[in-house]
Amino acid sequence: MLKGDNMHLQVDDLYKLQDELDLRIFDLHDTTRAKTKNERMLALLIELGEMINETKCFKFWSVKAPSTKDVILEEYGDGLHFLLSLGIDLSDQEISKTTDPIGDLSLSELALNAYQSITTMINLFDIETFNQAFNAFLCLGDKLGYTSEDIRLYYFKKNQINHQRQDTNY
Repeated sequence: MLKGDNMHLQVDDLYKLQDELDLRIFDLHDTTRAKTKNERMLALLIELGEMINETKCFKFWSVKAPSTKDVILEEYGDGLHFLLSLGIDLSDQEISKTTDPIGDLSLSELALNAYQSITTMINLFDIETFNQAFNAFLCLGDKLGYTSEDIRLYYFKKNQINHQRQDTNY
């Protein structure tokens, strides 16, 4: 549940769904979790960038409004898929699912924090750096006004789309 500046996202069932999708993709593309770690890290960074681009929070030179909440949530959910996929690699350890309070940080500051946390995780892939990256990612969702339920519902929807894409050789 969302509690002010503190989001608690229930993800145990999301990890199970993500693992099923990952295993299906790995099987269809004759690859493994270990062989795709770097690509999944890069995909997470790219999806984060696409989400931030839709918010236009950094575009001080532009008067264009941000994309709709649904468009931004779609990009956020895409990032969550890759974050969960990476978390499965560490699933034998305790993964944090609660954000720290975000205080008065701007969306741009939170985005930079998420990038920094993810790049740290690329260089030192352990449970502590993963939890920091996961926390930073959840803080973005909190700042954007998404509830845990918003995020979960989009995840379920996109997971189904991703399975359909595998059915059609996406």
